[in-house]
Amino acid sequence: MNKTRILATLGAVLFCTAPYAQSTKPTVKIGVIASMSGMYEVGGRQLQNGINTYLAQNGGKLAGHDTKIIYRDTAGANPEVAKRVAQELITRDKVDILTGFDFTPGAMAVAPLATQAKIPMVLMNAATSIIPTKSPYIVRTSFTPAQTAYPLGEWAAKQGIKTVYMVLADFAPATEAATWFKKSFEHAGGKISGEVAVPLTNVDFAPYLQKAKDEKPDAVFAFFPVGEPVILFYKAYKERGLAKAGIKLISPEGWVDQDVLDASGDAALGAISTGFYTLSHNSQKNKDFRNTYQTVSGGKMEPNYLAVGAYDGMAVIAAAIKKVGLPADRSQLVDAMKGLTLESPRGPMTIDPETRDVINTVYLRKIEKVGDKVTAVEFDKFDAVKDPAKAHP
Repeated sequence: MNKTRILATLGAVLFCTAPYAQSTKPTVKIGVIASMSGMYEVGGRQLQNGINTYLAQNGGKLAGHDTKIIYRDTAGANPEVAKRVAQELITRDKVDILTGFDFTPGAMAVAPLATQAKIPMVLMNAATSIIPTKSPYIVRTSFTPAQTAYPLGEWAAKQGIKTVYMVLADFAPATEAATWFKKSFEHAGGKISGEVAVPLTNVDFAPYLQKAKDEKPDAVFAFFPVGEPVILFYKAYKERGLAKAGIKLISPEGWVDQDVLDASGDAALGAISTGFYTLSHNSQKNKDFRNTYQTVSGGKMEPNYLAVGAYDGMAVIAAAIKKVGLPADRSQLVDAMKGLTLESPRGPMTIDPETRDVINTVYLRKIEKVGDKVTAVEFDKFDAVKDPAKAHP
């Protein structure tokens, strides 16, 4: 699809100037709940760009249906706001599907509403493992922290890493990631030499990293929200001399976004992470996705894992509609999503028919300098990884 056609399609999606009555199929109305302003706005924009990338590649339609996207802003992890706007989307806007959800608290607050309304709720990011258990109408197209942290523990032990110090943001996804990293790492003979929880609002990592350095571990395991916290952490890691002291930095998903690496520069070199999406992933599907995304974003952003979760969320919704249409009982769409297997920019993915979570490849990535650019390079993988928090409760 050339650039002019993509822009024309996107314009039709965003502004919806043609009357819906022209279509012989009912319009699909989708409510997106995400952070479209505030300090986490970049995550919301990634979700929005991922949604628009899918629509731009598919003529602005979902399985042949015209599509109306209605955005509601939570400005961060605000569960009361998420609950209120979800109620409005269900009762006033009468959406067919709720989606978005960049934070766990918002998803947890909306889950009972999805159950009451019997409306599909597609998680494009909110990652805490427990969320889909809160409603039978929830399907997730992102990942769980356990899904990327558990394999990392196995890998670290096999590399001869014997001691790890943990530096974590003080929120549920980090706690979950730490729990499952510990399980696999300690099971393989590793030892956690210490850990510290850092307030989400913290901007100075120096004292925490100095404490970690003093413990002299083989590696530091870190988990923080994507964006500025990761940039600050990378820079502090270098400034405090941990990398120079031979202490490896390892982390699960969220540490290889290209805008983060551009801002971090050489401070990020050598860091190892696990995740389900790498910008440099070598597949035609990813190349096409990146090309369209560049047009959709006006060349201002590169896609990250949130964008892929959103893109795949739209693909899963479209595949379900293709199977069963838009039945009066929207819960049939959830049944149609179970067991779906799709080719994603991340690689192959399947919606687990039992848990409604994603089964996908988890990649190991190392931050390297390729030419004059600091970027993430895949070097190993774990195939068909389920959420271990459900597979090994």
